Amino acid sequence: MADNEKKSKEGSEKKARAFDFMAMFNEARQTAIERTQATREKEALEMTEAEKADEKVTKLSQKMQGTSSSGSSDSDSDSQDSSSDDDKGTQSNKKVKGKRGDSDSEVGPPLPPGFKAVASSSKEKGAGGDADDIGPPLPPGFAPVPSSTGESSGKGKSDTLQSKIPNSHEVILNHGSRTVSALGLDPSGARLVTGSLDYDVRFWDFAGMDASLQSFRTLRPCESHQIRALEYSTTGDVILVVAGNAQAKIIDRDGFEKCECVKGDQYLVDPASTKGHTGMLNAGCWNPKIREEFMTCSIDGTVRIWDITNVRRHKGIMKPKGTGGRRVIPTACAYSNDGRYMAAACQDGSIQLWDHNKHTFVSSDTSCLRYSYDGRVLASRGGDDTLKLWDLRNFKKPLQQVGGLSNMFPMTDCVFSPDDKMIITGTSMDRGDKYGKAIFFERETMNKVYEMQMEGASVVRCLWHPKLNQMVLGCGDGQVHLYYDPKKSHRGAMLCVVRKKRKAKQEEVVVNEHIITPYALPMFREGRPTSTRKQEEKVRKDPVKSHRPDLPVYGPGTGGRVGAKGATLSQYVAQSIASRKPDPYEKDPRGAILRHAKEAAENPYWIDNAYTKSQPVPIFQKPEDEKDEKDDDEPMWKKQKIG
Repeated sequence: MADNEKKSKEGSEKKARAFDFMAMFNEARQTAIERTQATREKEALEMTEAEKADEKVTKLSQKMQGTSSSGSSDSDSDSQDSSSDDDKGTQSNKKVKGKRGDSDSEVGPPLPPGFKAVASSSKEKGAGGDADDIGPPLPPGFAPVPSSTGESSGKGKSDTLQSKIPNSHEVILNHGSRTVSALGLDPSGARLVTGSLDYDVRFWDFAGMDASLQSFRTLRPCESHQIRALEYSTTGDVILVVAGNAQAKIIDRDGFEKCECVKGDQYLVDPASTKGHTGMLNAGCWNPKIREEFMTCSIDGTVRIWDITNVRRHKGIMKPKGTGGRRVIPTACAYSNDGRYMAAACQDGSIQLWDHNKHTFVSSDTSCLRYSYDGRVLASRGGDDTLKLWDLRNFKKPLQQVGGLSNMFPMTDCVFSPDDKMIITGTSMDRGDKYGKAIFFERETMNKVYEMQMEGASVVRCLWHPKLNQMVLGCGDGQVHLYYDPKKSHRGAMLCVVRKKRKAKQEEVVVNEHIITPYALPMFREGRPTSTRKQEEKVRKDPVKSHRPDLPVYGPGTGGRVGAKGATLSQYVAQSIASRKPDPYEKDPRGAILRHAKEAAENPYWIDNAYTKSQPVPIFQKPEDEKDEKDDDEPMWKKQKIG
């Protein structure tokens, strides 16, 4: 027992062994290097022996083909050659060993016999010292082409950016006849939702559409209010609908309503005291990090944050202020990609950020705000026909600015390309123009890379889905243009354009099914109609089936219709008033009452019978004495004071 306790005590006192991982790693690395060097030396020896054997065979064949007179000289030269070959073999072996020992980074099997390794230094020298060149070395007599000027290099850069635009194929979706004011693609790129100024929202399913390109559902979620914005949530299960009313609405993927934000009290002075917006909404967007949160801005001068789980009251409120501290109306709002910053563009031209007390002033209404994918740049599309890029760290002046971009819609937007190197925006058609344009700019320099023209329509909305690599443009003529490239794009519109149109199903339906019962009783048996004439005559006599109009009314009238004094009640009342004899007491109500005084005194019925015993003689109120006019003329201090 004591021995076991002693052993357990010694075991508990033992310390854990410490391992030095860096030393073990260095030891394993050194062992691997030594084994690799030994293997390479062995391969080099085998290669040199094979080369020597091949050279001896060639020499022997040459000696056999030579003449006998030259045999002695050939034998001497053979011995010399063999000795020189041995020396060369040893020298090449040494060279190979030196190369193998000097460069441990060479990977792959040894070169076959008859091939020599090209020195990396000579290759670098031949390529002008550029170690990044790819491909075999240039043949002798050719020199590398020197680099072109900065202008040509810039042109090549723009060509490469233009090659990234997936616009080789086009699909046109017809939404309606009014301007497409809202676009939304779900995160997976399977469905597209479009909204227009005709109050309708259409759902498009790429996997379910065929070549006819028809939407699978059309609805009007906000009655007679124009659709301002549509956006799928980060999970794609619900859609935010922002219309021209004061209440944002949440619908699911199939268009059924999930919830609706509450409307505030418009008679309260402080908008923070109300539970919701009191004016028309301008824009809205989802929080990219919190799936239940979204933001809306309205003409009531507030930006409100909402939660899907509780739409009976806003979660937070922000009131943008102008330079003089007055209220300004926000026209657009956006979240940063990390959800840390909230930006709002106001009607006075200011762009205001929360979580930072920074704002700047431009010159007009801003129709769109968009954060770049890296979260360092903010793009704004203004009503002053400009596109500006702002650095979030310095809001005093824009990084880049492009003018001359016509904008006549309050929802014209701009988007960044998936690689964050380009930015795209649309232009409106001025009077006399024939084309609206979608223009691509390089982000760093804002140089125009490419432009697409839309004949007879302004470009209002833009989308560039990063997963599908497809572009969607909403135009002013009610059409949605979808662009893709089969080599660069994935799924999306490529699924529906390859399907054939479904043939319309023709179904025959019997309207009035006639049941023949030959063994039924005579009272239940129906005869088979022989001709349609008798059937039509029978239907003609039925006032319900033939929709017979009402017949003229004879007599006093029935069914709410008066026949003697007119067809309607109003006519009857009018005729009764016109034909009534004039009442002499109509303008003398006192005479009308006193004409019953004699009858009431002789035959009391209503009141006098109740007082016959208790008050046989009626007591009337005595009339008040007439006041003298002299008393009224007396001054106040002469009048008698009571009590």
